[in-house]
Amino acid sequence: MIRIELPAHLRSLAQVHGEVHLEIEAPVTLARVLDALEALYPALRGTIRDQTTKQRRPFLRFFACEEDLSHISPDDELPQPVVAAAEPLIILGAVAGG
Repeated sequence: MIRIELPAHLRSLAQVHGEVHLEIEAPVTLARVLDALEALYPALRGTIRDQTTKQRRPFLRFFACEEDLSHISPDDELPQPVVAAAEPLIILGAVAGG
């Protein structure tokens, strides 16, 4: 099971409260997690990544195990603590402004 923490605006779109839990078969990659998340919550399609290019949307970041995973390949396996549900995959809205 994978634990996912979504920012408030995406939780509202998906109509969920708290963490999202997903069953993902190995290998557990960012792409597979996002595919499963969008399949379970269709309202999230296009909000986390572009549906044509599959690129992460600007101002969204991926974190796990105190590491920024935003620039890893979507096909790289996620850290073992995430796969084992000991740590969540955090999707975080970046803060910008001036």
